[in-house]
Amino acid sequence: MAIKHNQQIPHNHFRKDWQRRVRVHFDQAGKKKARRNARAAKAATVAPRPVDKLRPIVRCPTLKYNRRVRAGRGFSLAELKAAGIPRKLAPTIGISVDPRRQNLSEESLAANVERLKAYRSRVILFPRNSKAPKKGDASADEVKSAKENFVKQAAATFPIENKPQVVEGKLSDYPGEEAAYRKLRDVRSEARLAGTREKRAKAKAEEAANAKK
Repeated sequence: MAIKHNQQIPHNHFRKDWQRRVRVHFDQAGKKKARRNARAAKAATVAPRPVDKLRPIVRCPTLKYNRRVRAGRGFSLAELKAAGIPRKLAPTIGISVDPRRQNLSEESLAANVERLKAYRSRVILFPRNSKAPKKGDASADEVKSAKENFVKQAAATFPIENKPQVVEGKLSDYPGEEAAYRKLRDVRSEARLAGTREKRAKAKAEEAANAKK
């Protein structure tokens, strides 16, 4: 068959050696152990400092996930100001800062300010020069106790937990055995068939009235 017009000549490549390029993950268990050992080594290296910085509590975006809270990038400048922590001091004492973030509710602002105050009251600042400590640095006894009780302090972090919240009433007012899905389906069915059932009832009433005559 003759070639017509300026079309591409078909040249299919079906002879690739794919077995040399395929990637398998037989090392998953070993990599998991290596990552765990790396985290432990990092914690031992930076001890008694925490491994990660303090992060704020923020809500997940979109209507689907906004009931959950998670760790954010950093505290806003308004939160740092309300907690009485200078913005330039915060990164040096293990507090993450995000200058672009804005507070859209008083609840989140108050919660993160309390988080900052609780952290500030428990943080122990080691002096750079133990012989000449500056204002705000921990004393020698506090430094010694912090090093001895490092394991206990590492466990006492600031976790972010998702607790169930009820707008009105208590959580016990809503029994767990209640079939929520069945209720939603029934309400949807009633709304969809309201006109049909009303028409059927009206016809039945007229039929009964005609029968009496």
